[in-house]
Amino acid sequence: MEFDKQGTIPRMPRTEQESDRLIALAEVDSTNTLAGEMLADGRIGGDPADDGKITVIAADYQTGGHGRLGRAWVNRPGESFTVSFVTVMPRQVVADETVNGWLPTLAGLASLDAIRSTVRACGASPRRQDCSLAIKWPNDIFCHGLKLGGILVQLVPLDTQRVGVIIGIGINLALRAESLPTPQSTSLQLHVDPLPDAQVVRDMLAADLTAGLRNRIAQFVQDSHGYAGQLLDETERLSWTLGRRVQARLVGGDALEGRAVRINPDASLAIVDDDGAKHTVTTGDVGVLA
Repeated sequence: MEFDKQGTIPRMPRTEQESDRLIALAEVDSTNTLAGEMLADGRIGGDPADDGKITVIAADYQTGGHGRLGRAWVNRPGESFTVSFVTVMPRQVVADETVNGWLPTLAGLASLDAIRSTVRACGASPRRQDCSLAIKWPNDIFCHGLKLGGILVQLVPLDTQRVGVIIGIGINLALRAESLPTPQSTSLQLHVDPLPDAQVVRDMLAADLTAGLRNRIAQFVQDSHGYAGQLLDETERLSWTLGRRVQARLVGGDALEGRAVRINPDASLAIVDDDGAKHTVTTGDVGVLA
């Protein structure tokens, strides 16, 4: 395990054992930004023999953490999960627009698996019966209808055959209700009890996520179209978006309101507006209205 020069971050023994490489930092601008720099200069992914291996970059505090569309990710030291998982995948898979939209959802499903596994291992129980976990299209982790975490996937081309893939995951672990960044957000400790120290939970989550991502990415690389079908089935069962009224803010600045009716085989979202017209959203931000 590699520490920053201060070496103040608590140990992450489970993650150290599960990952191929662990970089643990007390403070960083952004774990995703650092991952991108390390891919660009060959510190990660420089040797093709390491393709498929997973490097984990964890930080107690991010000064410049961000999510999709440039949004800031607010985190408090010791209270949040701010971790990036870095690997190298074949360019032919990552560049295939018929399946590459599934990468954020793949990470989201792995996150749900890891949260459930960690909660069970802690012996914790839901505070309410309806505290179920879900995915809000395309990349948010929801609990009880509130945002628990988010995912940002970034790609760094390495050569004609290989692409570095950065999966940044932020999850609120131990924020108090009065410290939540928005009324639409939540924290894990508000829904399950008892939980150990947030640093212990972070290590358990990161280790479970490493194992889950390794397995899911391997299946995706081996048979991307076949596995995309499995991801679609999983997502339909766990979607917070489908069947609800939504507003999509598109990249060009336009807004679209309607009902989310389907997730397509390429991971895009089908929305029917109030006039009955069908629209396909591939990128942008989708908020659930009702």
